[in-house]
Amino acid sequence: MARYIGPRIKRCRSFGVVLPGLTTKTTLTRPFAPGVHGAKRRRRDSDYRTRLVEKQKLRYHYGLLEKQFTRYVSNASKQRGPAGDNLLRMLESRLDNIVWRLGLSATIPAARQLVVHGHIKVNGKRVDRPSFLVSPGDEISVGEKSKAKPFIAAALELSTTKVRPSYLEFDPAKAAGKMLVAPGRADAPFDINTQAVVEYYSQKL
Repeated sequence: MARYIGPRIKRCRSFGVVLPGLTTKTTLTRPFAPGVHGAKRRRRDSDYRTRLVEKQKLRYHYGLLEKQFTRYVSNASKQRGPAGDNLLRMLESRLDNIVWRLGLSATIPAARQLVVHGHIKVNGKRVDRPSFLVSPGDEISVGEKSKAKPFIAAALELSTTKVRPSYLEFDPAKAAGKMLVAPGRADAPFDINTQAVVEYYSQKL
């Protein structure tokens, strides 16, 4: 399946914000659009461009293809409650995102690799689908054999300093965590206008 493998900071600069799931950088040393004329370029933000940028920020942060992302928006629109909140809840509940939020990987692409390679268990059963939706009460843990691997041991050590969202708890000593409640809008890792995303797809679905 195709994934974005291009320069990550360049992508963040085009959006004007650091996408924490895409890169370990915390700030943009050059906070302007990439390219020779990036610093001098002045774009007029139309309503369409604003919606497009908000959509692309979410898509690149969570590492989704356009077809996948469209399906999430469609499902969010069919559920009860604000579609933007439903969308964010589903994206935040993806297993690869949960693994990253627990501190077991530096980025979401790295978390996806852990899941696909079978290092992660949900309620004691191995799950190798990054798109698996974790529910409140589910336990997420590292497999017993995987704990001995150097890169996972290093990740567990670093996870002790990781700041986790309120909807998750994690015990590095046991290499296990739990989703306490469903994630909400306040748990988003960066500022995002979900209403603009829903409006972008309003005439496409």
